[in-house]
Amino acid sequence: MLDLLQNEFVTTYIIPLFWIVAKVLTITVPLLIGMAYLTYAERKIIGAINLRQGPSTVGPYGLLQPFADAVKLLGKETIIPEGASKFLFVISPMLTYMLSLVAWAVIPFDKGWVLADINVGVLYLFAISSLGVYGILMAGWSSNSRYAFLGGMRAAAQMISYEVSIGLVLVTVLLTAGSLNLSDIVMAERTWWVNALLFPMFVVFVISALAETNRCPFDLPEGESELVGGYNVEYSSMTFALFFLGEYLNMILMAGMTTILFLGGWLPPFSIEALNFMPGVFWFILKVCFVLFVFIWTRATMPRYRYDQLMRLGWKVFLPFTLLWVVVVAGALLYNNALPGM
Repeated sequence: MLDLLQNEFVTTYIIPLFWIVAKVLTITVPLLIGMAYLTYAERKIIGAINLRQGPSTVGPYGLLQPFADAVKLLGKETIIPEGASKFLFVISPMLTYMLSLVAWAVIPFDKGWVLADINVGVLYLFAISSLGVYGILMAGWSSNSRYAFLGGMRAAAQMISYEVSIGLVLVTVLLTAGSLNLSDIVMAERTWWVNALLFPMFVVFVISALAETNRCPFDLPEGESELVGGYNVEYSSMTFALFFLGEYLNMILMAGMTTILFLGGWLPPFSIEALNFMPGVFWFILKVCFVLFVFIWTRATMPRYRYDQLMRLGWKVFLPFTLLWVVVVAGALLYNNALPGM
């Protein structure tokens, strides 16, 4: 009887838990390695654009530089400022990092390659990205520093402003797909004129993603010239590293969302039989790398916006345009009887 109970316990609880952990590690470990080499790729690409070498001495072609940076950060001391709210100071980078990882639960890498294939995947991603502002705001407030607090306030205003545009962009994509499931969005058939209608929203989404992740030219929360280092100015060692990891993981997440919403996810870029022999995950990674290259290219070429220019772009340009374009897309789909379910 005891053996039977033990077997039932193993089959009911232990084995499913083992598979869940294995699936999570299958996503998390490659993601963290990819994030590490994204920092290497960024330094190499910007170096090439600026006619510099970039990392070149640690390992062949500098390929071990990300691991050297990790060892350096692990070896440093974590300093908590006097007067800081210690609990919030420590928990803020953890929250930012964890939210950037949790969002990947609903991202499909290939057909059936998704940890949680839920029917409200778009809403889940939107909710997780909205929560990201709390970690940055808490970090700025808990540091007991005027520079950090101003950086946190800037980040909160910036992220909330551009989330409005991102939400309206998502509405237009949902109108064409007729589903909140990310896999269904990838598989939804779109004619050439539907893709043409979505192209302006694709541009708005990429620019809003730069602002949402605090990337250049919208890296105002970390403005060195006026805020020293922004919301993370008082952080050191692994607490700083968690913010650093969170920023780059959010970059990869936004590139993944762009790929799924606008670039066909894991599907080949053209309907050519010769391209079908490549696995879908290969096309997904290739498209994500292309979007990340655009992010890095933008950082290397664009000057930083002023804060009033940043907010004007979000509220006076993107918000009215996306509102108008939702109506245009809905009207065009209705006129052509192309709304899903019609």
